[in-house]
Amino acid sequence: MPSLPHSLRPSNTPCVLIVRDGWGENPHPTHDAFNAVRLASTPIDDHLRANWPFTLIKTSGEDVGLLAGTMGNSEVGHQNIGAGRIVDQEAVRITRVCRGDGGKALAQIENLTGPIRRAITAGRGVHLMGICSNAGVHGLLTHLTALLELCASLGAAPDRVLLHLFTDGRDTGPFTGRGFVEYVENELARIGVGRVSSVIGRYWGLDRDDRWERVARAYACLTGEFGGDERAPRGGGASGGAAAVGGVSWSRSAADAVQAFYDKPEVAGMAGDEFVIPTMIGATREEALKGRIQSGDTVVFYNFRGDRPRELVSAFVLPEFYGSPSVKPSPDSGVRGFDRGPRLDLEFVTMTGYSEAMAPHVKVAFERPARMKNIAGEYLSDLGLRQFRCAETEKRPHVTFFFNDYRDDPFPGEHREGPQSPRVATYDLKPEMAAYDVRDAVLRRLADRGCEDVLIVNFANADMVGHTGSLPAAIKACEVVDECVGTIMNAVLAKNGSLVITADHGNAEQMWDPESNAPHTAHTVYPVPLYVVAAGHKGRRLRSDGRLADVVPTMLDLMKLAKPPEMTGVSLLA
Repeated sequence: MPSLPHSLRPSNTPCVLIVRDGWGENPHPTHDAFNAVRLASTPIDDHLRANWPFTLIKTSGEDVGLLAGTMGNSEVGHQNIGAGRIVDQEAVRITRVCRGDGGKALAQIENLTGPIRRAITAGRGVHLMGICSNAGVHGLLTHLTALLELCASLGAAPDRVLLHLFTDGRDTGPFTGRGFVEYVENELARIGVGRVSSVIGRYWGLDRDDRWERVARAYACLTGEFGGDERAPRGGGASGGAAAVGGVSWSRSAADAVQAFYDKPEVAGMAGDEFVIPTMIGATREEALKGRIQSGDTVVFYNFRGDRPRELVSAFVLPEFYGSPSVKPSPDSGVRGFDRGPRLDLEFVTMTGYSEAMAPHVKVAFERPARMKNIAGEYLSDLGLRQFRCAETEKRPHVTFFFNDYRDDPFPGEHREGPQSPRVATYDLKPEMAAYDVRDAVLRRLADRGCEDVLIVNFANADMVGHTGSLPAAIKACEVVDECVGTIMNAVLAKNGSLVITADHGNAEQMWDPESNAPHTAHTVYPVPLYVVAAGHKGRRLRSDGRLADVVPTMLDLMKLAKPPEMTGVSLLA
């Protein structure tokens, strides 16, 4: 790896970026009673605001390449930060195609249309699966509608288009899923094709922590493995409730299945859409089984973000799965994958490329654009600077894969560490998560004579605990992060280094939704604080019109390094 001549060595190093994930700035005083950031004891944040340059930056909508009004998220946020420019996101690109030429543009994508047409011709099932919410973080119901209209235009039989809906409850209110399911059912009636074949809480079907015990339950539902004794749906009436059979439920109605779970959660403390029991839908048990995924069928996963579908898709498509060395072990059991039985013979389509490992086994409807040039990691590496990336496992991909524009491998001189996130069902049970381990890993690097030039650090707590809806736990999460930031800040200043402290999006600053009178578990569209901490910078003004794309240009400015021409973000140092 080349190194800079001494005359061009950066100033104010180590330069440390701390991302307080999910720590936003709620502008509404009427929300103070459920603003965990405001309610927490945060002496370090108070010190930063009183003594160091401060501004608010935008993290949502068109400022990060999303559709207007769409909340930001960690993947988009870290990609924008790492790119140093606004990055058009998949949601925007796919929506343009869905709307293009009166909806006909979607039919021109052969990787999508071909598998659907072949299933229709053969009389096989076309399965459409994905998130069932309007949050726009993982997928959009407008994209599902476009797929349904495509199926109808290709002549699909109404009962051979089968929907598998993952209820949200994290990026939406926790009890909004029934309304979204009913919206989808109305769209099915309007378009005249398709039926809901299963509903599954995202906790089971969209895990990203290698907790294969959860994914196995979703897989069993999707493939019709009822398991134990045959039973009637709970409630027994014409509409039916939902009855668990071997870990999978059956209900006569998708909306009623969700409502039944609202009325009687499976486990206390795990209520709401995120945890809806995997449930097959059909007027009878036999009818429900007709909606299962079988060999010869086509499956389209319409989520545009790949981190959460990845595990479930790998269970369907990887030739070697259960016990394979290529499958990461569960942090709970140590088991790699689960026994899925023989691999089903499917045509599997993913909306975007979910991972390089599964690329040979799926068709991708929307290939990613060419990788960007001179993103932060690449540029720093080319300058001969060394980097350290650190986050607990819940957010490790964000400071590596997403920060590096969907690159799995590190750049030369880039070192990584990812303490294990705690093994708990929900993070309100341990709001400190692995923050102290992250802090200690960073402190070890700062104390080392070979400390890297640039450190990228993420604290997951305010976001991950914020998603649980527990205000006391979110307050504790913010306090732990504040403590850790203070310790790191003191160590950096002792080395004559510099810090940029900010967030990728908001969350914990609004823990209650006064409109729905329910916990607020989603991200927000509020701006986030940004502080610059470096010797000689007290009293400096920061620009007030910033966005995430401006973070790395600000760091380069602090280090007195030129910004590459591809970075269109602008330093916040006035």
